[in-house]
Amino acid sequence: MKPFPQAFLWGGAIAANQVEGAYQEGGKGLSTSDVQPKGIFGDVVERVPGDSGIKDIAIDFYHRYPEDIALFNEMGFTCLRVSVAWTRIFPQGDETQPNEAGLAFYDKLFDELASHNIQPMVTLSHYEMPWGLVNNYGGWGDRRVIGFFERYARTVFTRYKEKVKLWLTFNEINMSLHAPLTGVGLKAPGSEAEIYQAIHHQLVASALAVKACHDIIPDARIGNMLLGGLMYPLTCKPDDVLETMQQNRTWLFFGDIQCRGEYPGYMLRYFRDNHIQLNITEEDRAALKETIDFISFSYYMTGCVTTDEEENQKARGNILSMVPNPHLKSSEWGWQIDPVGLRILLNLLWDRYQKPLFIVENGLGAKDKIEADGSINDTYRISYLNDHLVQVGEAIEDGVQVLGYTCWGPIDLVSASKAEMSKRYGFIYVDRDDDGNGTLERRRKASFNWYKEVIATRGASLKP
Repeated sequence: MKPFPQAFLWGGAIAANQVEGAYQEGGKGLSTSDVQPKGIFGDVVERVPGDSGIKDIAIDFYHRYPEDIALFNEMGFTCLRVSVAWTRIFPQGDETQPNEAGLAFYDKLFDELASHNIQPMVTLSHYEMPWGLVNNYGGWGDRRVIGFFERYARTVFTRYKEKVKLWLTFNEINMSLHAPLTGVGLKAPGSEAEIYQAIHHQLVASALAVKACHDIIPDARIGNMLLGGLMYPLTCKPDDVLETMQQNRTWLFFGDIQCRGEYPGYMLRYFRDNHIQLNITEEDRAALKETIDFISFSYYMTGCVTTDEEENQKARGNILSMVPNPHLKSSEWGWQIDPVGLRILLNLLWDRYQKPLFIVENGLGAKDKIEADGSINDTYRISYLNDHLVQVGEAIEDGVQVLGYTCWGPIDLVSASKAEMSKRYGFIYVDRDDDGNGTLERRRKASFNWYKEVIATRGASLKP
């Protein structure tokens, strides 16, 4: 392998609600994640005194972050993607003054990263928002939430302007279509029009945050974050190809707005054809013109699209309700493994936007086994990551500008979808099970030293 560029950033990605724990410490308020103990597709459970959930402690990163950052440093990380828990800064979401204890925690976290020369990339909202904004305003369905988010963004930009130079607005913003409570804080499922209106408010808030970042930290860069949901046609039938284009547009339109500053024509047609009338003000249109500096995305798998209703009916019975690709293998969780798809996606996004790209999530969730001698030989994870990184190298050779790669879950964490510990992603094993039992001890897996060598050689040790 040809080495990756000298400036390429290497690291991992975590989210506050999946690692921090300490869900009531330091004045933190309840978030949407705190009331979804079984994950983003689970039911809402109102919290009562004395109850508990696995995310309440998670992997206790809130107290153990120096130990974990030391391990990341041992691997050679130059970047760590984290998120700020909005409710640590504004516990209910609508306060006029921030919570100093929450701000101070992230000061300490960023200082610890700086002491190891690890650059933070910070997501403002990673699958959580203040529960107070959901209860009292109906989440992003209420236009007033735009102002609350802008206040939050300006607060953290001002506080950390010397410490953080890479920012993201909303994690996997296109997931708002599939998990409205997690994405836009809609308690009731809501009509399609209500979901798109809430998404519109979120897109305006994202653009206002981009403007605030540009104003407050001129030497920073701020990006969006998409779930890279690349779909292929199942056959070369023109109807399948057309339907695939439409399916891909359901997530690409978020990037179109954040990169180009306005709604694309195909979405305006979709709204017309489906009798969806959004309340878009002239101020909204002006705000959307402030566009991002780079595009970040997650990539885990691809799927197939067909107009064959029999195939679609069969797909609805599988884990992801996606038509499987007959040419690909799947993980233990039914996620199809497609390294070449990452190269295709990188080229597609580069050709479409001509903006720098950052892969901020990619990884393999699997059940790891501790051997009798205490080792964890996760060769399957090494193989998965090796093959995907080889394709990143190929995309760079294609001329795509890739800023960096932060694999998802460099340390085991609570999974977002179903709040499981058994679905492990990390190079570092954490002793905790799905029931919350365990010592929280950290242990290096075989992949730990593998990734350390990949970083040290800037990818030259990868096996094509």
